[in-house]
Amino acid sequence: MRTLAIPVPVTSIDADGEQSFRQDTVAVEDPLEIRIGRTRIAITMRTPGHDRELAAGFLFGEGILERPEQIASFDITKRNEVVLKLRRGEHAKNLKDSRRNFYMTSSCGVCGKASIDAVRAQGCGLLPPGFQIEPKTVQALPDKLRAAQPTFDQTGGLHAAGLFDRDGQLLSVFEDVGRHNAVDKLIGAEFLAGRVPLRERILVVSGRTSFELVQKSVMAGAPVLAAVGAPSSLAVELAVRFRLTLCGFVRKDRFNIYSTPLRVMS
Repeated sequence: MRTLAIPVPVTSIDADGEQSFRQDTVAVEDPLEIRIGRTRIAITMRTPGHDRELAAGFLFGEGILERPEQIASFDITKRNEVVLKLRRGEHAKNLKDSRRNFYMTSSCGVCGKASIDAVRAQGCGLLPPGFQIEPKTVQALPDKLRAAQPTFDQTGGLHAAGLFDRDGQLLSVFEDVGRHNAVDKLIGAEFLAGRVPLRERILVVSGRTSFELVQKSVMAGAPVLAAVGAPSSLAVELAVRFRLTLCGFVRKDRFNIYSTPLRVMS
């Protein structure tokens, strides 16, 4: 089992300037290289664990993989590599046209991505109408997500992505030092299980909403993305373009809807 958190010595300073020495716990951050055969696709900084799901979610979100049946095997090495082998006759898409840098930090999911047009070029269509949820369901989501974050309780340093049904029932949750990594792990797990597109699911993230998180939600077909924090301008623009219901600043008593409010029943 991979170690998700490790103890470190710290010096604490109180309000009076007094020092004390103790052990604290921090989240582990390590590089992971994602390859298809001998072709390097990306290097991301992530919390170890669920590397197979992370790689699958990333490759699906980039439009490089379309179906789980394309994958013959995963090889997770001791050198922090996950190597995918495709089935005979299958080919990865968009490798030559990829505009990402090979290296990504844990906070940067879309390093080098050109624009919304690049998402459109991957074949994303408008998210269909019909899925609706109640406001009280949205308001309850952050607390349910927070209650399912065991490593955050130890470190305070991990983001989370959770998948919920229309009634607000938590279906799965993944943690990582990177917001986009947590979402990739979640979507990758659903992709490998053959449950994508996520047509009647709500994706919830613990931080702010950036362009790449909306991109991943659109690629996965999730009609609603809810976040504890704020969205960026490009995240809103992308959500409007693909008719994703984007909710931000979600609290027990309020939240904002930045795009396609019709999915939230009044």
